[in-house]
Amino acid sequence: MLTVEEFEAFYEQAVARLTGQLYVMLGDLHEAQDVVQEAFVKGWSRRRQLDRDGQPEAWIRTVAWRLAVSRWRFRRRTSDAWDRAGAPPPVEGPGPEYVVLIDALRDLPAQQRRTVALHYLCDLSVEQIAGETGQSASTVKTHLVRGRVSLADRLQPRNVEEDPGA
Repeated sequence: MLTVEEFEAFYEQAVARLTGQLYVMLGDLHEAQDVVQEAFVKGWSRRRQLDRDGQPEAWIRTVAWRLAVSRWRFRRRTSDAWDRAGAPPPVEGPGPEYVVLIDALRDLPAQQRRTVALHYLCDLSVEQIAGETGQSASTVKTHLVRGRVSLADRLQPRNVEEDPGA
């Protein structure tokens, strides 16, 4: 069985060479680095087998190649599934009103933000929010009122003439 020190020495002397070999085989440096690293991780738990075979580098190279092929097959199946299902409809990016709303929500204290989200996005009642958060119904109502007031203030359209810094 390869000792920890022997395995580390093997790794140091072989990782660059194996990555280069897999890079040539795959044509993708990042993929080569990933599969070689994953192969070494698998090799770590099989140090006894690596020592018995006498060719640990060949074993790591073979495992790395098989990992790359498995990844390629997975991506291919995924691509085929998307082709069969048709392309997803295009999705537009968020509009300016959405960005302003998200910024306004981020400015709320965490409990108010959570309460507002549970009430308006998850459509939970005050009692349901109280049960989920462990707060009293009056605390939930307070968070809702304060959150609404803060949001109303932040989301008010501002007249540029009145507030040139806005």
